[in-house]
Parts: sequence; C-alpha cells; structure tokens
Amino acid sequence: MPDRAPDPYELAPEPPKPALPGEVLVRATPDELIDAIAADLLFQARSCVRAFGDFHLALSGGSTPEPLYARLMYDPRLRDFPWKKTHLWQVDERCVPDDDERRNWKMIGDILLDHSDIPRDQAHPMPVLESDGDLRYEGDLRANLEWRERGHDRLDYVLLGMGPDLHTASLFPDSPALAAPAGRLVVFNEGPTVVPPRRMTLTYEMLNAARFVSVMVTGPAKRDALGRLIADPPAPEHAPILGVQPLGGTLRWYLDDDACPTPGPG
Repeated sequence: MPDRAPDPYELAPEPPKPALPGEVLVRATPDELIDAIAADLLFQARSCVRAFGDFHLALSGGSTPEPLYARLMYDPRLRDFPWKKTHLWQVDERCVPDDDERRNWKMIGDILLDHSDIPRDQAHPMPVLESDGDLRYEGDLRANLEWRERGHDRLDYVLLGMGPDLHTASLFPDSPALAAPAGRLVVFNEGPTVVPPRRMTLTYEMLNAARFVSVMVTGPAKRDALGRLIADPPAPEHAPILGVQPLGGTLRWYLDDDACPTPGPG
C-alpha cells in the first residue's frame, strides 16, 4: 500500500517544551507570547472578580513585561479588563526616589495608572524609602486581603521574570531574603549578590501562596540560563526561581522560541 500523501493543511507537530517545574507555554515570538499572557490574565481577572468581588495583581518591572502592560491598554480585546475592581501591587522595587528612571513603579504607573480607570487607592507602590517600608507594605497586603474567606486571602496573579543569574523578583542567589523568617511577606534585600541598589521584595511565602504565578522569559539572552535549569538544576539558594513553588496554585512559564534551549540529541 502506498504511503499516505501528505496533507498540505496538516499542522506541524509542536516542538518539545523545556522540562521546567509547572506548566510551560511556548510561542514563536514575543508578540504571540504577549497575546497568550494577556488572554490568561484577563480570564483570571474576570474569574476572581466574579468569585471575590476584586482582583489582586502583583507585577514586576523591567523591559520584558513592558510591552505586555502597553498591550493591556490599547488592545480592543482587553477593553473589558476589570480595572475598577483591581488592586495593583508590586513584586519588588529598587530603593531609589520616585522620579528615578530605575524605579519599577515609574514604568508601571506611567502605563497602567495613567491610561486605565483603576482607582488610585487601589494602586499600591512599595514605600522603599521608609525605614519600616517592608512592614508597612506587609500590613497593607494583609489589610486588603484579610476580609476574604480564609484560604482565599492571597494574591490572585503574580507576574515574574527571571534574570540570567536565575534570580526572580529581588530574590538573588545566596541573598538574605531567601531565608526570610516565617510569616514575613515583604522584606528588604541587600548584600554582595544583590545587584545594587538595595531592594524591597515579596518573599517566597507571599509568592507561593498566590493563586496563579506566571514567569515570562523572552529572548536569546535567557537561553543559557534556562538551559542550566533544565540540564542540571541548582539548589534554590543558587537559583531562586526554583524556590517559586505555589502551594495550591498554578505555576506557568511563558517562553518565546528565542529563550528556549536547543534540545540535545536523543
């Protein structure tokens, strides 16, 4: 019997996904990846507003997620995002003045606060210049989440990135914040392995309590780092991204093709 003729409309098989903890979603380009993240984020936001009346979203800074934040503002498919019911939190922040270009909140606020109808009292920048700012931010988180039913008093969606040194948030390899005392949700972090300046960051305890944690990684500069995670995973103290292990929540990696390591033979 002759071989079956190829179907010109048959879809090509998906490339193998990197073996990472949690779920992994790969798209060919950053633009396609942003489409996928935005769709999932909108779904989570609507679901939480229906279930709890509001949505608690914690965002990272940096150049990787900036196009995603812009997309949330101009894409007509996302115009129904429930900003009026959203509380906007920070994952981490540099301890620099408000007008410093290195400030994560400056970028986040310029895009999201200036172009959405999110109430200003639901926007929560980290008070990084206050000596007790970590405790104040922790108290703010507790005050805004404690009215929910026990077990649901947690962040609904956290967006993380990953550095070439395998840090995430401002949890750097072998840094003090990795060993934050039990019960601490927010801490300052500094030391020889922390890229200056001093940082404020959510702790593992806060991150791992979240309902949905996404890790966005794009570009060839991250390929070697992902390759190290897959080939020979270090201990979490040397690769803080591996300490992100949501308890009762979802962990989903969002990768573009350029960030994915080339599979080895066999």
